[in-house]
Amino acid sequence: MITLDFGKLDGLVPAVAQDWQTGEVLMVAFMNEEAWRLTLETGVMHYWSRSRKSLWKKGETSGHVQEVKELRVDCDDDCVVARVAQVGGSACHTGHRSCFFRVVDGAALRVDDVVPGAAS
Repeated sequence: MITLDFGKLDGLVPAVAQDWQTGEVLMVAFMNEEAWRLTLETGVMHYWSRSRKSLWKKGETSGHVQEVKELRVDCDDDCVVARVAQVGGSACHTGHRSCFFRVVDGAALRVDDVVPGAAS
């Protein structure tokens, strides 16, 4: 198995989930060794929930799973970019396609759900 460096962030590595077709950043979460192993074994993204302190299979309750298309590991072996097919339309627990649906607009945040690269 590919070994990541889980020693820098208390046993975790950041994981960026990106739409495999558009490049849109869907979410950022963390993985521990078990989440990494399960992701490699199943082809479905697994994460470590820092708030719940538990393993989390993305979409287990919502049905909005992330099917792995490609995994990229950075040069220090301590960060992952997962290019995924987002099944079910939304990656964010709020129901938005991406967790990054708010844009800084002056001194305020503006909601923007436009998918980069998608036909309008």
